[in-house]
Amino acid sequence: MAAAADKKGDNIVLLDLRNLSPVADYFVIATGNVDRQLEAIADNVVEVLKRSQRVSPRRVEGTGQSGWVLIDYGDVVVHLFTPTLRAFYSLESLWSAATVLLRMQ
Repeated sequence: MAAAADKKGDNIVLLDLRNLSPVADYFVIATGNVDRQLEAIADNVVEVLKRSQRVSPRRVEGTGQSGWVLIDYGDVVVHLFTPTLRAFYSLESLWSAATVLLRMQ
């Protein structure tokens, strides 16, 4: 979450999905205001986790230009959105039964 905040990610949320989903244990959701910021946040998340935790993502989907970048670490999935697509997909509403472990404005 700090890696997203370092690049000025907004409204960062950590959801605990352990009791709700067999796909992932946690979702990190953050907003970047423009496509270049989404790319910078995604690059920083990958770089910081590779350097500090020695983990690489299983897969990265989307681009800053698409408005949604998904970084899949298996048990943790990072979703980075533009404000418009975050509102459209509304993952927090979809997973409203999840516990919010941390919220950074």
